[in-house]
Formats: sequence, structure tokens, C-alpha cells
Amino acid sequence: MSIKHLDKIVSLCKRKGFVFPNSEIYGGLKASYDYGPLGVELKKAISEKWWKAMMNNSNIVGLDSSIMVHPDVWEASGHIANFNDPLTDNKDSKKRYRIDDLLSQQKSKVIDALCEILSIENKNDNNTLDKISHTLLQESDKYSNALESAGVIDPFSGNIGKWTPATQFNLMFQTNSGPSEKSGKSIYLRPETAQGIYINYLLVQNSMRLKVPFGIAQIGKAFRNEIIARNFIFRTREFEQMEMQYFVHPSEDESSMEHWKDKRISFYSEELGIRKDNLKFHQHSEDALAHYAKDAFDIEYNFPFGWGEVEGIHNRTDFDLKEHEKLSGKNMMYFDALKNEKYHPFIIETSTGLNRLFLMVLCESYYEDNENNRTVLKLPFDLAPNKIVICPLLKKDGLPEKAKEIYDSINATHKCVYDQQGSIGKRYYRQDEAGTPFGITIDHETLEDNSITIRERDSMEQHRIPVDNILKFILENK
Repeated sequence: MSIKHLDKIVSLCKRKGFVFPNSEIYGGLKASYDYGPLGVELKKAISEKWWKAMMNNSNIVGLDSSIMVHPDVWEASGHIANFNDPLTDNKDSKKRYRIDDLLSQQKSKVIDALCEILSIENKNDNNTLDKISHTLLQESDKYSNALESAGVIDPFSGNIGKWTPATQFNLMFQTNSGPSEKSGKSIYLRPETAQGIYINYLLVQNSMRLKVPFGIAQIGKAFRNEIIARNFIFRTREFEQMEMQYFVHPSEDESSMEHWKDKRISFYSEELGIRKDNLKFHQHSEDALAHYAKDAFDIEYNFPFGWGEVEGIHNRTDFDLKEHEKLSGKNMMYFDALKNEKYHPFIIETSTGLNRLFLMVLCESYYEDNENNRTVLKLPFDLAPNKIVICPLLKKDGLPEKAKEIYDSINATHKCVYDQQGSIGKRYYRQDEAGTPFGITIDHETLEDNSITIRERDSMEQHRIPVDNILKFILENK
């Protein structure tokens, strides 16, 4: 039985050392989490697979840009003017909501009523919610009572709310640079990693002698002051982005877009073990596109709380390069010496959140084996934090010494965990829940003929094999 409730994932993450609430001893900090011993290993495995998938392309290179950049970067990118979410407050409960998030929790009759009030066609999809949010924001005076008139329910109280008109809320974290707070323009923690790529793209291109098309990949922290952060680590104010910006000739933007859509959707099934029926594309409607985009697709995963975006694939055109050129005064054009042609490349962006992929992998792997009264994380071998648990049958008779000898010989190539506490069954079940694919038991027979019992996590099948064949068995059965 697969997972239907996110609470079970949250509980497992804390219990097994994947994810902990931040600052728990002080009562916690909302929407902030720490990754425990197993969590950091899983994150690392996912990010390494993503990085390898990008670096396997001969025309893609890496970058690590700064979290803080010149404030004009965010003016040129449009973040200062446009990086806003529409919000509303309930005057009674004092709860604040992002409007599209609030609408996603309403019954269909409420959405129907809003569409009628705003004269919007209801297509029962995310684009409809985007249109409602946009209209409420752009015509807030005209439709100041629309949410209340449509009977929008406050998810916190369960009652129809008394809602304030839609307003904009900028999502960037503002800070100061240096000792003085009166030094001019504000500094921001980056809300995305992409701009660091754009302002460096010519330096990268020249230093690496790259020719269009080429890509620049980056993994790094980003920060967004979300109005409502929810669904565990799905939406947090601090997160890790994995982005690749692909620079193409303007005439090849549409074919490149299709190319990267195919490559990215394949990555999830082939590298992360995600079932194809749990993935789908969502195309942004024309009037819901970001200010920089010509076309945009999201790859969505079927989480326990519903379909949610895990990656965005956008045709950003040449918007960013032209805007940075305009504000900085620096030439951002690419020169093709063979064709004697200068142009601003179009950019095909692939952007995903490592935190969301982490949650997706856990949800996909979670399995309740009711027949055997156990919970299993069916993590792919390459992603499992520990590959093998080494268990001496007893704490005496030379078995721990032999077990540690085997541990040392295998751990050099496959990360192991050593466990001698409790019955063998309990030890196996503990590791099933942590996603460890194999269990090895050392018993008295091991001392006689140098053989061990190896158990497979998913099938629970056990095999007796020589110690010298352990690595071969794992290679053939992982």
C-alpha cells in the first residue's frame, strides 16, 4: 500500500533521521527544516544524479554564483517590480493567505461563483485559478468583495471569511550590506539562482570557448519570503535550486524546448525511479505566463496532497540578457565568428527544487506492507543512504569481530551500517523503514565456512552465499 497521508512521511523523516524541525528546542521556526544524517545522504545522491545528467552533455558546464549580488540585478530581472504574490487577509481570524493557494482549497461551487462574478470561463484547472488571482489583483477596487460574495471558506476556521481586497506581497528577503544601513540600495537574498548565470554567461562562454548552443548548470540556495509555506518541505522559505540555463539561437528555441522537456521527464523515471503515471506536464496558459516567458511547462508529481510542481521548463526568450544590457550598459550579445552574426541568445530554462525532489522520492518509495506488519522505503539502490546493514547474530562467540571485518571490507565501496541491538527481525525492519536495500547476518556457520545470509529488502528473500561473493550478489541484484 502506497502513502495517502503526508503526516506519515513527516513522522518517518523525524523518526529515522531524514528531516528534523528547525529550532525544535525553542518551539520551532515555521517552514524551516534541518536535514539529518540520512537526509543529507539522500539529498546528496539526488543532486549528484542531477549534476551527472547535466555534465554528461559535452556543451554544459557548471557555475557557483554568489547568493548576494548587486541590487540592480533584481531591478533588471523584474523581481523588484514583478516578484509578487497576490494575498488576502481574513479580518476575523487574522490569517493571511496567498490567493491561489486559498482557492485551491475551495469547493467547485465556490470557484464557479467566482468565475461568474469575474466573468471568467471555468476550465477546472490551475490556469483558471491563475486567472482569478490575476483579475482580483489587477481590479482589486472593482472586486473588493468578490471572495466574500462567492462564499470563500477560511481553511483555518471553516467559515466564510471576511476578506480584504487582493494586494501584492514581494517575496524577496531584504537585508543590508556592510556596517551602514544608510548606504543606498537594498541588498536581497537571491530568490532564484538563474540571474547569477545570466550575468556571468559571457565570462563563462569566453573562458570555456563555448559555442551556442551551450548550457550553464548550478546548484545553490535560494530564498523566498512565502506568504504561506506548507506541505512540509514542499514549500519553504529557504530551499536549494538545481537549474540549467541553455543558450540557443532564437530560431531554435521551440525545438530546444521540446528536447529538454523530453530529457527532463525521462530523468525522473530513469534516474529517480518515479512511476510515469505519477508524472504529468502542465502548460501555463498565455495570460498566466511570467513576464519573461514565451512558453512554460511544469513537470508535476502526484503527491499525497495532490499534483504539485517539481520542475519548471521555460522559454525565457532573450528578456533577461536584454534587460541586463539595458541597465548595466554592458554588451550582452553573443558573437558567432563563423556566421559573422551577433545576437542575444534565447534561454531555455530547466529549474527544479532539490527539496521537492527529496519529498517526491520519499513519497514514491513509501510502502506499507500490512501482510508483514512493516513499513518500507523502497528507495532505488543508488539513492539509499545506507546500502547494507551488517548484523552479527549474537554479541559473542567471535561474531561481532567477524561482522566488523566484513563491514570494513564492504564499507569502502558501499556505505554500510552496523547493528547488533535486538532480534534479527527487528533489526531488518528498522532498516527497511530507512530504505536500506540489503541485510547481512553473520552467524556461527560463517565462522565455519565463511558464508553469510543476505536478505533483500523488498522481497524479504534470503540467500546463503560465500563472503567473497557479496559484492557480486549486490551488483547483480541491486
